[in-house]
Amino acid sequence: MVETICQLFSNTIQSYPRENLMLYKKEGQYVPISTEEFGIKVRHFSLGLKELGLNPEDKLVILSETRPEWVMTDIANLCAGGITVPIYPSLIAEQIKYIVENSDAKIVVYSDSEQGDKVAEIRADFSNVTHYVTFESEAPDGVLTFDQVLEKGKEIFEESPDLFDKAASLAKPDTLASILYTSGTTGVPKGVMLTHNNFISNVKGVTDVIEFSNKDTVLSWLPLSHSFERIATYTYLYKGCSIAYAEDMLTVGQNMLEVQPTVVIGVPRLFEKVYSAVMDNVLASPPLKRKIFFWATKVGREFGQKTLRGEPIPKFLELKRKIAHKLVFSKIIAKTGGRIRFFVSGAAPLSKDIAELFYAMGLIVLEGYGLTETSPIISANRLEKIKFGSVGPPIPDVEVKIAEDGEILARGPNIMRGYYKMEEETREAIKDGWFYTGDIGHLDEDGFIFITDRKKDIIVTAGGKNVAPQPIENVLKTNTYVTDVLVIGDRRKFMSALVVPNFEKLEEYAKFNNIPYKDKQDLMKNEDIVKFLEAEIDRATPNLASYEKVKKIALLDREFTIADGEITPTFKIKRNIVEKKYKDLIDALYVEGKSA
Repeated sequence: MVETICQLFSNTIQSYPRENLMLYKKEGQYVPISTEEFGIKVRHFSLGLKELGLNPEDKLVILSETRPEWVMTDIANLCAGGITVPIYPSLIAEQIKYIVENSDAKIVVYSDSEQGDKVAEIRADFSNVTHYVTFESEAPDGVLTFDQVLEKGKEIFEESPDLFDKAASLAKPDTLASILYTSGTTGVPKGVMLTHNNFISNVKGVTDVIEFSNKDTVLSWLPLSHSFERIATYTYLYKGCSIAYAEDMLTVGQNMLEVQPTVVIGVPRLFEKVYSAVMDNVLASPPLKRKIFFWATKVGREFGQKTLRGEPIPKFLELKRKIAHKLVFSKIIAKTGGRIRFFVSGAAPLSKDIAELFYAMGLIVLEGYGLTETSPIISANRLEKIKFGSVGPPIPDVEVKIAEDGEILARGPNIMRGYYKMEEETREAIKDGWFYTGDIGHLDEDGFIFITDRKKDIIVTAGGKNVAPQPIENVLKTNTYVTDVLVIGDRRKFMSALVVPNFEKLEEYAKFNNIPYKDKQDLMKNEDIVKFLEAEIDRATPNLASYEKVKKIALLDREFTIADGEITPTFKIKRNIVEKKYKDLIDALYVEGKSA
């Protein structure tokens, strides 16, 4: 029986011997790591960590991009009795310093010289850290390489082969496994304490309702410091999937072609980019091709709706669907590698329109929901049970109810132990066993969860109207001329928005309409351009109430970035930071008689 991550590791090694448990890019080619090699490296590294003085409940930091060594280090640490503290590789030195100090980390493991430079900058401030380890083949003074730790462990394993199993067996379901620091959209990051049982209950709950098997090849590209990718990895190992690692976030499209995955887990940003690429290609096509595409998607939507409702498919519709697939959908599916069974989307709301279009084309996107504090999955749509715009029903053993003010509450074995060193915050978050998610939503008659917005993001206009900005933003981001958007309006007379235009498309529009401009800044100041974008935004939101409609916009010349503290590593906009940074620009939108 699998009740701890250590037992999950043992089950994988025994049950799924294969030559390509993992695949990573080396010198332009994907190279396999067998189950046997994976098992050996985990055992050796775990014993090497103990040789370095890692004791039960000691904290080990992993500061690295997604790669096989990340997973090996994590499981090796857990089997040695340690507690893993992941850090996003996109964080700056000062943010890393806070997490290392707050978590009382004893060992810091980092990937390469870029991360090593950050560590070197703040290393003098760490009194608790005893060892540093890098995944690179060579290390600076005072730092060990991954291979050197492996060698230490190998020597111990050869002398005492049962030592690893003895240490791993000490982990119990309620043993603390990890402290994951939240992104901190509204303040100081909080360390979420998750046990072995938190993770394992989530793995079992997910696999009870979504099928994964050793026939699957999955593409892993989200940061493993993200709880979503972490639980996905444990799920893959639990079911013996082959895990291929993308080189980085920018190469996901190319890597899909190379490894031909059957499952890909992502965030809405991935699907938004695919959607934009498809629509850009369609709109740039000759009229006949455009007509065929829109005919095909109409057929696909009708076919998909009948399929989901369990209705019989008329033969003529089936024939049209086959033609649509051959003429249109097959070409798009081929760009994903051609073998996708399904995608999974999480971490932020996915546009209903995008999910429906993907499904019409034969690409299933299962949207789920959860938070770091819930290990992370609370609910998910199923292959045979999908409602677009929802995040599905709760997974087994997880209960959900809606508070009087609309907040979503969750209870189950996946709920965190609490926040590290934050007892008051823990008491505020968990009451009578129920975790207060901070999200607003409702349950429909079939138990599907629909999320409206974050409780703290709800906008209250000067007229006292409540407006949820996220659904509006999701719709606007599907417009080909919009790259990103932030809706504004709290305590204001009307709704406005900061818009990051798709400058490539905007320049095409300007040239086609003989609108003169020299550069981005010139384009942004042009009243015709601003009016055009305002009209596009209005056209994209015909069903909004008058008080929800965006009346004015201000254009930005770049996307929001992690480096500037405007978005979290999971691509959530830090509204308070962005609004403060662009306060003058926003205020100008509300000056009487003045346009953006």
